[in-house]
Amino acid sequence: MKVTTIGIDLAKLTFQVHGVDARGRPVLKKVLRRDQMTSFFVNLPPCRIGMEACASSHHWARVLQGYGHDVRLIAPQFVKPYVKSNKNDANDAEAICEAVSRPSMRFVGVKTIEQQSVLCLHRAREGFVKQRSAIANQIRGLLAEFGLVLPQGIQHVHKRVPALLEQATEQLPGFFLELIRTLVDHLRHLDGHVKALEREIVRWHRADPTSQRLEQIPGIGPLTASALTASVGDPKLFKNGRQLAAWLGLVPRQHSSGGKPTLLGISKRGDMYLRKLLLLGAHTVMIRVRHHAVQNSWVTNLLHRRPVNVAAIALANKNARIAWALMVHGRDYEPRLANAAL
Repeated sequence: MKVTTIGIDLAKLTFQVHGVDARGRPVLKKVLRRDQMTSFFVNLPPCRIGMEACASSHHWARVLQGYGHDVRLIAPQFVKPYVKSNKNDANDAEAICEAVSRPSMRFVGVKTIEQQSVLCLHRAREGFVKQRSAIANQIRGLLAEFGLVLPQGIQHVHKRVPALLEQATEQLPGFFLELIRTLVDHLRHLDGHVKALEREIVRWHRADPTSQRLEQIPGIGPLTASALTASVGDPKLFKNGRQLAAWLGLVPRQHSSGGKPTLLGISKRGDMYLRKLLLLGAHTVMIRVRHHAVQNSWVTNLLHRRPVNVAAIALANKNARIAWALMVHGRDYEPRLANAAL
């Protein structure tokens, strides 16, 4: 029997494969090692293949697409309802095969090697930023134990710690002072790594027309623009801008029943990193508007009616919708249209 749909449960070493024919009857149940994947699928007639959007899924999607297969990636939470009985590799592969055949299923776009590489820069930078914050807080906490208090802000660690250590040379042991100097040096190295990665991201951003187009939106800089461009991939996978905003978790969460709609706070679904960048950019716009550095009637009117945090979420939502429109239609940002209420 001809295999028309396949579900693959990805892993590090072994891959569970479940295939069905045109009538949905199971005709293939097989475990493949990593070195068997290429030879198996290169000799298989083109068919639809489903995989969960997880580690290495984009790599295997690109490989299998090169063999002529129609590869679809599915978010894991959309596969879970189709798992029967106990969870194991065979049941997971069967659930993926069932989910990928649903006509209403939503899929994840397959990223290119370049897009994945740019996102790796973002992930590495975010990791260094978290480490930098942890080291700065550790230095501040250790010094506070001896009555040496630093103001908030990572810049004060670089500026004031040497002077504080100089003043406390006679009161504190030498090994403690050396420990603080070591932590400060480590903090300086982390700061250098962050700046180096930011330069690489900006270099990619300046070479990508879509990313440059998104930077025109107030509240979106090179970091947010490049992360959006690489993460979204094909914007046409989203029906409209609201779907992109919902994908980022910037729309209300629903708990409705009996025909009575109930809207709660934002859903916070999707990529937390992208949502954080959009919200930080929105807060930057709010600060500039409140201090009259820039004119934005839409934001000004919103701030008169809503608290700052609520307004920031609304602006982040609006920027996500505008970004979708610019990516889909290939147009430049027009402030006259953006200032109109959505």
